[in-house]
Amino acid sequence: MRNALKDKVAIITGASSGVGKATAETFSRQGAKVVLAARSSDKITAIASALGGLAVPTDVTRLQDLRDLVEKTHRTYGRIDVLINNAAANARGQFDSLDPAAIAEVLDTNLKAPLLLTRLALPYLRETKGVVVNVASIAGHVPLPGETPYCASKWGLRGFTFALREEFQTSGVGFCAVSPGPIATPFVLDSLEHVPDLVFSQPILTAEEVAEAILHSTLDRKRERAMPPSTLLLAKLARSFPWLQELLRPALEAKGARVKARLRAGLPH
Repeated sequence: MRNALKDKVAIITGASSGVGKATAETFSRQGAKVVLAARSSDKITAIASALGGLAVPTDVTRLQDLRDLVEKTHRTYGRIDVLINNAAANARGQFDSLDPAAIAEVLDTNLKAPLLLTRLALPYLRETKGVVVNVASIAGHVPLPGETPYCASKWGLRGFTFALREEFQTSGVGFCAVSPGPIATPFVLDSLEHVPDLVFSQPILTAEEVAEAILHSTLDRKRERAMPPSTLLLAKLARSFPWLQELLRPALEAKGARVKARLRAGLPH
């Protein structure tokens, strides 16, 4: 597959590192004009320069920044074909110990921003019969103690995606979700001590694997890609049979603790 996105214009939020950066690189290799959005101006400017793309410093929790992102993209390229809502935040720990401001930031970043940015981009996406890919999570399939705001935001993001898909099914615009399990990115690895052990009981994906899933969703507009399959199966079983999650949790947490120890020691997981 080469030049599958030739001359298409793709906005990617959270593009300064991890999945966002990998997605920008993947899309650029397929011929897309990439627009990188993140708060880290220096990082996205360097990446955009290397890819021949456009960097737009953006705080997705600020409505005016979202307006500026859409307007600058359209002013520069004259079209918008793809929107990747990837920016994410987390607040880990027992819910009653979390700072309410941190909870608000998670919801503003992971759920409110995709709703608003999609709304702002939709007039242009309708013109090009484009596609929106929302990066959700396996945490949007199954309750995850210790990451309650994150779970709530990702369940909501999946619901938003599927409701839009129904509402706009005759518009020509595609709406898809990509729901990965844990990923070897700074979002997870830089908070190693605060990530629940349960998370590390599952296979750890690379940013490039998730970027490929985003690319394929952009091309075939599949409703949802959840990965890896084994983690999705476990999530479905836990959701259907809550007692099973309770039964398996001690063994899964023990496995995750061992993986976390290996990561802490710099060993392969």
